[in-house]
Amino acid sequence: MEITVLSAQGLKNNSSTLFSNRIRPFITITTYSPTTATSGDKQCHVYKTRVDDEGVNPTWGDKFHLPTDNAFFANRYSCIYLQLYTKRLIVGQTLLGWCQIPVNDIGFPPVGSVRYLSYRLRDKDGSRGQGVVNLAIKLENIVPVAEIDTCPVIGIPVTVCPRVKDSMS
Repeated sequence: MEITVLSAQGLKNNSSTLFSNRIRPFITITTYSPTTATSGDKQCHVYKTRVDDEGVNPTWGDKFHLPTDNAFFANRYSCIYLQLYTKRLIVGQTLLGWCQIPVNDIGFPPVGSVRYLSYRLRDKDGSRGQGVVNLAIKLENIVPVAEIDTCPVIGIPVTVCPRVKDSMS
């Protein structure tokens, strides 16, 4: 999956320190899949944009190729976790906001097409924050989940899928 971090708008400097009234934003991106979290695979890739010195309406255009597979798209709890920081000279990095991009928002656009998404940032405590981040997502070499031989389940299953029951006996 290719993600392009396009821009952010309406960022607000929440810091009250005397030395840091300028925003120097950058974004980190990680993928979260419950299947890798429970299987003991602790490998986590963090991708980081460059720092934009322009401030409250930064533009990046940085592209990242995130390794995803069909299991990532098959699990409805999978998501992409995005955090927006500002780089401080003395204090280091400070979190300005975050958002989660659920796998259902990505969907399965046709190969080669691009899906543009915008998300409102959340504050550290999860409340509605200041600013919006804009992304472009393109899938590469992924088979849509509907084409995988799985048993679709909506909600909590009360019985075992017939194909699974036959293979168990």
